[in-house]
Amino acid sequence: MVEAFVGTWKLVDTANFDEYMKALGVGFATRQMAGLTKPTTIIEVAGDKVTVKTQSTFKNTEISFKLGEEFDETTADDRHVKSVVTLDGGKLVHVQKWEGKETSLVRELKDGKLILTLTMGSVVSTRTYEKAT
Repeated sequence: MVEAFVGTWKLVDTANFDEYMKALGVGFATRQMAGLTKPTTIIEVAGDKVTVKTQSTFKNTEISFKLGEEFDETTADDRHVKSVVTLDGGKLVHVQKWEGKETSLVRELKDGKLILTLTMGSVVSTRTYEKAT
């Protein structure tokens, strides 16, 4: 099922992303830069390993993981977190935990688009990606 997410996805719309980054504790300058970028997300699957690459003019990140297995991740804003990604009802659910805090990044496919819903406490941000052709 995770194969449905495979491909190159370009950001086309974003909502409430600055508020989400504030909730994470991201500094003003980093938020300004991140808010201006239109990242491309590349999702690959090889056997039981999933790789998610995020590329932008601001910063590139890459994580590789097996579904359901905890791994160490350094986020684009330099948080060191423990992450677990699971497949739940056709959604790719990525949970990051650090310093007693927790955020979730949920990717789902709707009408051929990849919808990324970021949640930190009561703050929710939505980012919409379209498949690159």
